[in-house]
Amino acid sequence: MKITKNALGAAVKEGILTQDQSIRLHAFLQGQPDTGPSFNFTHLLYYLGGLIAIGAMTLFMGLGWEAFGGWGIVCISVSYAVLGLALAHRFQRNGHAIPAGICATFAVFLTPLLIYGLQQALGVWPEGSDYRDYHRYIKWHWLYMELGTLAAGVIIARLYKYPFLVMPIAATLWYLSMDLAVMLFGDWPPYELRALVSLYFGALMLGLAFWVDVRARHTADYAFWLYLFGVLTFWGGLTSQNSDNELSKLLYFGINLLMMGIGVLLVRRVFVVFGAIGSSIYLGYLAHTVFEESLLFPIALTAIGLAIIYLGVLWQKNEQHLTSRARRHLPRPLREMLEAKD
Repeated sequence: MKITKNALGAAVKEGILTQDQSIRLHAFLQGQPDTGPSFNFTHLLYYLGGLIAIGAMTLFMGLGWEAFGGWGIVCISVSYAVLGLALAHRFQRNGHAIPAGICATFAVFLTPLLIYGLQQALGVWPEGSDYRDYHRYIKWHWLYMELGTLAAGVIIARLYKYPFLVMPIAATLWYLSMDLAVMLFGDWPPYELRALVSLYFGALMLGLAFWVDVRARHTADYAFWLYLFGVLTFWGGLTSQNSDNELSKLLYFGINLLMMGIGVLLVRRVFVVFGAIGSSIYLGYLAHTVFEESLLFPIALTAIGLAIIYLGVLWQKNEQHLTSRARRHLPRPLREMLEAKD
């Protein structure tokens, strides 16, 4: 919940705070670095500007840049990266954490372009592709760009320690998994293979996200982007699996329900959203295929939905008691992480 003047005023009316305490607390909170997940017009301008700048040097680069040649691209990339890091340092010094993190991330996103220009300059870039294909096609020769981006991302993230810097690292890990599949199994592996790679790699990324979440429980939310890309990759690979029997489809439904439960436990909405989408896909399959002619299926499904709502009411009444009892049996680091999210 966002703490506003109205919320503090309500606390004063309830006798929880005095008027003087509410004023001092609001002033204190206003002076804190604004790095949380709140989203206002200022944040919109920050992220819009940052994403436009990042997109200009990644997704929207045209063939006109090839006219600069390899060394020209290297010089431009280094100049932009230095500018991004200089702005990040200045914003950090002035206490503007969000723009500082965006500018540092901009510098990381320039790494693939820098390596591409270097390969062009040295004459080792294979013909038949250009930088624009990096975000569109799976190729083995992107590996140098991806490994370099990971190295740059880790170094800059250790220097600046902003959660947004994990985003290019997570995205590059996703790209790397696909390109490694091409290298190991030949060009354009079958659709099923790519889905399987996504499934297993997504599971590994989710494990990494959980580890980061526990380790960083006393600091900022460094695990957000790892969870996001991990769920996208895992759920996409899971949904793309070819299941030709009812047991496999039921297992898919069960995994999606489990994802929703994990999302509630870890307070991560991305699990809940994709778990709900997957569950709806399975229920839609039942409605339109298995029980297409059934009159009782919609009635039964409605009854189940109402029962779940009632279960939610019971849970709300006993949530604090049940949660405290369950958390007593958890390891201390995990318990501290969950309590920090309350």
